[in-house]
Amino acid sequence: MKILMVCLGNICRSPIAQGILEAKVTRSGLGWHVDSAGTSGWHDGEGPDHRAVDTCKARGLNISRQVSRKITRHDLDNFDLILAMDADNYCEILSICHTQAQREKIKLILNFLYPDRNMAVPDPYYDGRFDEVYDLLDKATDRIIESYA
Repeated sequence: MKILMVCLGNICRSPIAQGILEAKVTRSGLGWHVDSAGTSGWHDGEGPDHRAVDTCKARGLNISRQVSRKITRHDLDNFDLILAMDADNYCEILSICHTQAQREKIKLILNFLYPDRNMAVPDPYYDGRFDEVYDLLDKATDRIIESYA
């Protein structure tokens, strides 16, 4: 299983989600590949926001080696599941799809936690809600493992 986490800049939400799910996949021995990307490309080549790194570090995860990148059309074919952090990201990803099979891979991550509610993971870049984001993504990734393991 290959899973791609996607937010706007790939420096806050999607790196946290990647780090959490990677750790759980490793502990569970699932052998899944987890990555992250952004829809904007504004931070290509940069590491995660220091607040995201600090939040994860406080919980025993090191996401400091991740590097921001923009989602590509190749990702749409290469990944089995593409998880958007909010509706804007979801629509941006849909806009680069060229097949129905690609569209069917795209899901809102919090729908695993709150089915059919189409809730957004808040963007902590602006309001500093990194702990809240971590907790939401921690719970959502448990449900993803339950759904696909």
